[in-house]
Amino acid sequence: MDVFLVIAQGAGLAAACGVRPFLPALTAGALAGADSGLDFDGTDFAFLEAPGFLLAVVAALVVAVIVQRRRGPMALEAGPLGAALAGVAIGIGALEFAGSLADEGHPVWPGLLGGVACAALAQAATRNLFARAGSRLDERARGALPAYADGLSLVLAAAAVLVPPLSLVALVFFGFLFVRGRRRDDRKYAGLRVLR
Repeated sequence: MDVFLVIAQGAGLAAACGVRPFLPALTAGALAGADSGLDFDGTDFAFLEAPGFLLAVVAALVVAVIVQRRRGPMALEAGPLGAALAGVAIGIGALEFAGSLADEGHPVWPGLLGGVACAALAQAATRNLFARAGSRLDERARGALPAYADGLSLVLAAAAVLVPPLSLVALVFFGFLFVRGRRRDDRKYAGLRVLR
């Protein structure tokens, strides 16, 4: 596969993990297991398609769903649980990007660094977006936000593997969302400073 496509694929997988880590990891693992656009076998990242790793991801997903049902849909967006999920998302994103590069025999360290950057960007952009949306919605509609995040991450992961250039469009979109969200926050806090 062309280097550009491998980088786009890895960046898209990392960004998908930044949105929500579990379904992209499962999607990449399943596609790699079927040797469909991705194959981690023969690399140091073969564990990403191993049944043990995929079962651990399923278990983490189940725990996340239980926590959200008991503590509310935004329970994993802030505090210690939010920080833990953010770290897991960025870590898995970095591994997926590096694994994508390793699949084609390229050095993995750029994938680790790029994966952290792509996952962090997607996470910052979508977290801000979903937090703003959640503050405007009623309780029932707010409860659907995690499902939208999971759906977005799943679609992005599948697109990254099957049509890698779409990943770059997603990264530009996340960059736009991040900058727009920061500007909106800056205006809000500037208004609060004026009120003092």
